[in-house]
Amino acid sequence: MLLNQLHAAASPLTPEQVQKLQGLVAELNPIQQAWVSGYLAANANTAALAGGAVSAPAATEAAALTILYGSQTGNAKAVATQLKEQAQSRGLAAKLVSMADYKPTALKKEKFISIVVSTYGEGEPPEDAEALHEFLTTKKAPKLDDVKIAVLGLGDSSYEFFCQTAKDFEERLVKLGAQSIYQRADLDVDYEDQSETWIAGALDAFEPELRAQQGGEANVVSMPFGAASPAASQYNKKNPFAAELLTVQKITGRDSTKDVRHIEISLEGSDITYTPGDSLGVYFLNEQSKVDKVLSLLQLDGATQITLGDESLSLRDALIEKLELTQSYPGFVEKYALATNTPELLALVEDKAAMREYIEARQTFDVIFQHPAQIGAQELVDCLRKVQPRLYSIASSQSEVEDEVHLTVGVVEFDAFGENHLGGCSGYLCRVAEEGSEVRVFTEHNDNFRLPSDDNTPVIMIGPGTGIAPFRAFLQEREARDAQGKNWLFFGNPHFTQDFLYQTEIQGYLKSGLLTNIDVAWSRDQAEKVYVQDRLREQGEQLFAWLEQGAHLYVCGDANRMAKDVHQALIDVVKTHGNKDDESAEQYIKDLRSANRYQKDVY
Repeated sequence: MLLNQLHAAASPLTPEQVQKLQGLVAELNPIQQAWVSGYLAANANTAALAGGAVSAPAATEAAALTILYGSQTGNAKAVATQLKEQAQSRGLAAKLVSMADYKPTALKKEKFISIVVSTYGEGEPPEDAEALHEFLTTKKAPKLDDVKIAVLGLGDSSYEFFCQTAKDFEERLVKLGAQSIYQRADLDVDYEDQSETWIAGALDAFEPELRAQQGGEANVVSMPFGAASPAASQYNKKNPFAAELLTVQKITGRDSTKDVRHIEISLEGSDITYTPGDSLGVYFLNEQSKVDKVLSLLQLDGATQITLGDESLSLRDALIEKLELTQSYPGFVEKYALATNTPELLALVEDKAAMREYIEARQTFDVIFQHPAQIGAQELVDCLRKVQPRLYSIASSQSEVEDEVHLTVGVVEFDAFGENHLGGCSGYLCRVAEEGSEVRVFTEHNDNFRLPSDDNTPVIMIGPGTGIAPFRAFLQEREARDAQGKNWLFFGNPHFTQDFLYQTEIQGYLKSGLLTNIDVAWSRDQAEKVYVQDRLREQGEQLFAWLEQGAHLYVCGDANRMAKDVHQALIDVVKTHGNKDDESAEQYIKDLRSANRYQKDVY
């Protein structure tokens, strides 16, 4: 019946296709129908990205809003998806495409484009946006005189180049002739409410011309059965799962300069699933003793009721559970300075360089401790932003650990201004929360950091320090799948005796043959410091041979130094052992990236 209605409503299917589909649906139970629906949706999306979709009429193509997203942790993708859903709810044709899957040459065919993009590191584009970001600066970039655009940036104002990638995209598109029809928004980590407002405004700006070119309402055809997988979990960033903290085990030695913990968390009863390469988002509680010190210094009653969004709760509970008090950022210093009229802080507001230097050495707690002043409870809350979950690369495969998820967490700790400082989440997980307590979590999928689908493909993993986390998951998964592809791990840390994370497991994988090669770099075990990038150069001939055999290469860990040093070492290896000049070696590495054979999970 539903399929007959679908065919009568201008279905693209022929009568014979409808008949076949009806026959198939009649044989399927609801769960099987839902699975087929999801499969068809994914297949259609893949075909469209590959240029294999059946072409729609030219007028409809021109009238579609193309939503391009570049996302490092999934936030930009989520907002872009919301933008698409809101557009479609208005009857507007919209297509959602990751910048990694978008062919830059298609720009000349577009009429309406919305960009949703994050920024990470020192103003750098996320992994999936790099190629398009660079393409727009080249001579190949087309003129875009008839294109209407709207750009939304997500970032973190604690970094100097806040939302720089969004600024770059808008500037470059406008330079090519595009017209920005709605003001760009640069949103901080607590972006949710503002992003909803921006989406509504941007669609208001696009809608008149989109609707005019569509010639009325868009013809939206819905499948007759649900597209969502029945196994999809209800838990996400907005609705985290209250999980049990099972194990907190220190895996560095007594004399190590690092405190790294192996964390095990139960996901039993959540239906949460994850894939090696994904991250776990973790919410944490601020240190109660420091919250009480804030209340004492500011002479505030912790029982005072305050308002946070739509919620009313006590000031103390808000400071412990809901507000950011560790990671410092310019926005708090500016608001607190104005609210308290503190001369030293007001001077920083006028000097961005001095502000950066000031917040780099301090947590938000420190700013308050060093400048206690008269301020109301609600005023203080309004100065602070909501606490954001911290993301950790998952260190396990569900094929191995089932209803658990494992993390490898390095404790952030330093002494300053007469106080011991702990990282908000690492300190909570590793030092404060007790085994058996609840931790609110959710998974963040990362489609840009995935094992090859062909289990015969060789894999090279470069993960010094806690960067080993996803590779522990990779090895567990490859073992569970009985993958025949070779595996090569590069690992580094200061000392062999103190800092060889997961040593027993790794040696077991080496003995069993799952791990084909391992190269380690102990930077402080000899007079001359040795790092993983040095081992890459030493093994350059074999490394290049693996790449020529089709190996996939992965890097996880520190973005600012390690990842850049590794990248340069890879270029040097290709130059030396591939007999290439600088430009050709760079292009070789770019080609690996384009083929998804060089993937990074850096932070």
